[in-house]
Amino acid sequence: MANTTVTDIEVVEDLTASSRCDKGFLHVRRLRAQNRRGDGTVSEVYRIDMVERPRLDAVAVLIHRRSANGAVEVLTRLNLRPAAYFRKDRDEPVPDGRVHLFTEEIVAGLLEPTDRGEEGLRHRAAEEVKEEAGFEVTPAAMEMLGGPFFVAPGILSEKIFLCAVDVTHRAQIPPRGDGSPLEEGGQIRWRTLDELIAACASGEIQDAKTEIAASRFRDRLSGSFPP
Repeated sequence: MANTTVTDIEVVEDLTASSRCDKGFLHVRRLRAQNRRGDGTVSEVYRIDMVERPRLDAVAVLIHRRSANGAVEVLTRLNLRPAAYFRKDRDEPVPDGRVHLFTEEIVAGLLEPTDRGEEGLRHRAAEEVKEEAGFEVTPAAMEMLGGPFFVAPGILSEKIFLCAVDVTHRAQIPPRGDGSPLEEGGQIRWRTLDELIAACASGEIQDAKTEIAASRFRDRLSGSFPP
């Protein structure tokens, strides 16, 4: 059988110099601004660069189950992540000795324009669980894991909303995905909750939403996280 594992991302063309900053999947807004103060004075004019995606916010889902021995297990995916991968071409201030072709994360997806309010969040979360993990769940089965958070508020406008869902004893089918080349070579794995949190703390997993979701869920199970 042919080896279909992705081993590299080849740059066919670099469009950076010839592209407008408001074209493409990511838009860069470049502004000149000044701060207004309570006494009516203003600061010097300065530049602001902001990165925006076509959809403002995203939802991430911690999919969990109870194993036969009672341990809590969490589903993660290995996803192709070009931005992390091409760090290899930069001078890293603190090298970690790794090439980040794939990153390990919980399931996530962008909110669509029709996904409004908590009902919309739950709907999108259920759709992503089906598409990326192969489990049929209802929006009502989603448990909200606290408030949203910014990933990098200095440059990104996006917020991420967290949910959790129990798939213990549910049948799993092969995830259909979205057909994107970025989903090629993706793999699903299960880790115990403790193992997942330890992997985040050690730097084996370097995805913020995964660590935040796992920590909140652990606290929820222990009763120390507010409902």
